[in-house]
Amino acid sequence: MQKKYEISGGKVVETTGDEATLLVFVSPDDTEKRYLVDHLKIDEHTLQSALDPDELSRLEFEPEHVALILKRPKNYSALEQFMFRVTSMGLFLFEDRLVVVVSEGDPLFEGKPFVAVHTLMDVLLRLLYQSIFHFLQHLKVINMVSEELEQKINASMENRYLLNLFALEKSLVYYLNAIHTNGVLISKLKNNATKLKIANEQMEYLDDIIVENDQCYKLAEIYSNVLSSVMDARASIVNNNLNVLMKTLNIITIGIMVPTLVVSIFSMNVPIPMQRASSAFWAIIVLAIGSVAAVMAFWRYKKFW
Repeated sequence: MQKKYEISGGKVVETTGDEATLLVFVSPDDTEKRYLVDHLKIDEHTLQSALDPDELSRLEFEPEHVALILKRPKNYSALEQFMFRVTSMGLFLFEDRLVVVVSEGDPLFEGKPFVAVHTLMDVLLRLLYQSIFHFLQHLKVINMVSEELEQKINASMENRYLLNLFALEKSLVYYLNAIHTNGVLISKLKNNATKLKIANEQMEYLDDIIVENDQCYKLAEIYSNVLSSVMDARASIVNNNLNVLMKTLNIITIGIMVPTLVVSIFSMNVPIPMQRASSAFWAIIVLAIGSVAAVMAFWRYKKFW
């Protein structure tokens, strides 16, 4: 699906004109891919990289345009089972237009970063910042979810909560790799600022993007380290809860077995003492209860319970 935009009054607005300076292709079909490759001379391999979630961020200089492969968070779905994934975005900067290729159709030019834009380079830098902002938002969600899961693990022995934590830990590994490769891309942009004709004001904004990306990476690294360090502790809590439950069940089982043994002895089909006594039933009951009390007292003395 193709969408057209233009820069008007410092904002990016959608348009239907043929002279649109911003072209967005969402999950392009074969016809749109042929248009990008044949008409706009975009390298076919680079185009496929823009739709490949496993592709690393990179910067390439082509004869007629500059190609950027950028990593960004993928929209979360409940079917993912707490797995946060990343996807890729292709930015192709020409002299008179900017082509954006994405695999998901979420809004691109909304929010505070796109309040004051005047050039195509401004839009490109805002898209870089927007990607970092999305990573930060997802990291906050991951932190909140991990805290809730830790509380549930403390009170439950179900494995699914641990599996959810493992999924979050794996997600942070993906995020760390994506944020790092974005940092390499941003550094290359700064190193090639002259070649890309980046203005001084845009350089200041690019420096802010570098700082934000570094902070985002450090935050993801902290969350990853904390989550990794508590995984063993959480697993130990689950094992401890299981041990406590098994201990309680064993106490109940043994407590039931002792009076059962006493009653079973007096129920044998052989001559036994008190078999003709009128108070034999109550004597056996008292003896059974006394045996339970004796076992409990012994456990208390040995601090087994």
